[in-house]
Parts: sequence; C-alpha cells; structure tokens
Amino acid sequence: MPIKKCDHTSVGIHVWRDGKLLLIERKKFPFGFAPPAGHVDERSSFEIAAREELQEEVGLKVKSLKLIFEDRKDNPCRREEGKWHYWKIYNAEVEEGEIQRSLDETKQAGWFSKEEIERLATRTEQYLAGKISEGDWQKSPGIEPVWYEWMKELKII
Repeated sequence: MPIKKCDHTSVGIHVWRDGKLLLIERKKFPFGFAPPAGHVDERSSFEIAAREELQEEVGLKVKSLKLIFEDRKDNPCRREEGKWHYWKIYNAEVEEGEIQRSLDETKQAGWFSKEEIERLATRTEQYLAGKISEGDWQKSPGIEPVWYEWMKELKII
C-alpha cells in the first residue's frame, strides 16, 4: 500500500471535563500524548475534520466547536512530505458519553489534570534534550512534541 501524501492541514480538538483535558496516547508515529487530532484531507472543512477525528479517535460526538488558535507549525507526520502543517485548534463541547478509543490509532485515552499534563511535559523536555532514547520514548512518552509547543502557546503548561 503506497504511503499517503501529506496535505499539510491538521486539526486538533480540546475537550475539557471537570478541569481535565482529554488526551490520547498515539499508537503510531508521531508518538506521545496529544488531544485528538488529524489531517483535514479531502474533507470539505477544518470543522468537519475536527468532528470526524473526535468521533473516530475517541467515539465522542461534537455539540459545538470554537476555534481557539490557528498557525503553521513545523512538525513531522508519517506521510510522504509530512514536515509541516497548518493547524486549527478547537475547543469542543461534546454530547454525554464514554470514551470509546480507536484500537487502531491509540494505546490509551483519558482525562488528564494540569498536574498530570505538567509531568508529561517534563518528560517531553527530557526527550527533546536527548536525555531519553527513542526506544524509551516510544514505550513511555510524554506529550507529542508539536502538542508540547501548542500547550505552551495556549498556556496549558
């Protein structure tokens, strides 16, 4: 199966519940914890992509979306030519329901407090400083590096 070409457009979806942020641990590169996210691809809009990615990755349905930030970031993905993406980040209000994570795309999914996110951020800082090997990172990652940047910009960490 040929590698899909990167479309350089991505969405990220923040879902907060009781002061905790929904994060997934990615099963595939790029490894790390991150909010549900994905490429826009052939979808007709960023908003549709956000709704579909949230449903696909964690089984939650969007009631409303609010764009909170957009920008271009240099960040790799596993697709051909996937070196940068234009991102739109949304806060989502979701319908009631339990997380039903994608077994294909995630190792785990759950609600993380700011303190837990800070601990993951510390691990990311160690990884980026070369203090954690790639193998150890894949076994026990911190925040996916591009999301570490987003969370700093959005003052989550």
